[in-house]
Amino acid sequence: MQSTRTADGTELVYERHGDGQPLILLHGGMAPREYWNPVVPYFDEYAAVVPQRPGFGTCLDEPTETSAHEVLERETDYVRSLVEAVDGDPILFGHSFGALTAVESATDAPVDAVVAYEPAVLPEDYREEADLAARMQALIDDGEPGEAVKRYVEQVLHPDGIDDLDAWLSAWPVWPDCVDLAEEVVRMNRAVERYRLPDRFAVDAPVLVLTGTDGPQFLRDSARSVHGALPRSRLVEFDGVSHSGPGEAPARVAAEVDAFLRD
Repeated sequence: MQSTRTADGTELVYERHGDGQPLILLHGGMAPREYWNPVVPYFDEYAAVVPQRPGFGTCLDEPTETSAHEVLERETDYVRSLVEAVDGDPILFGHSFGALTAVESATDAPVDAVVAYEPAVLPEDYREEADLAARMQALIDDGEPGEAVKRYVEQVLHPDGIDDLDAWLSAWPVWPDCVDLAEEVVRMNRAVERYRLPDRFAVDAPVLVLTGTDGPQFLRDSARSVHGALPRSRLVEFDGVSHSGPGEAPARVAAEVDAFLRD
């Protein structure tokens, strides 16, 4: 792990793999930094930078007291500080909430390109009825943070259902440590539920928007909406790949990203 401090005292903690143009990898809400381990070897021409994001950088971090409306601002400020700390104009590659963070950060950070796998943006009709944060909070209030995290897994990671959730969780590397982050995930989900897609993103850099056919339909819809709101973007859909695309099909995803960056 490497660390540095910004002029305002913010500590930036990250892993760096290889040399070349920085490729900053931003994971989603419940995933640890290790989510990117399958992807990193495919980008040996770049310097892969994997930050420890504030609040829920890994499932062993201490939860913070950040309110829902501050979560995205906190994340984008952190990413912009990281962009300034690395050499050259980096590429941002985000997954889920990390993808939304990447696009929002690029509105006023000097980046060369952005890759966004299923940004955590809810379609308007879906957003109006979204209640995952409230359902999770109710379980936490009842002393059941583990059950709250299970609701997140069921709705976001396995929307089509899973035969034996407990068996799946027992094999999940971050379970049960990530239960400690339940409150932070609630705040993240509230931020997502309140986020409204702008008519047009003020992003000058080219953006590659990725999605998969086997993930939640609302995230596939949101990927298309984000693509339509970007001045310069390309949309690619992977057949038979879920919301966990970068970790599930790293070779396919990396090949598409590499082709985009070479263009």
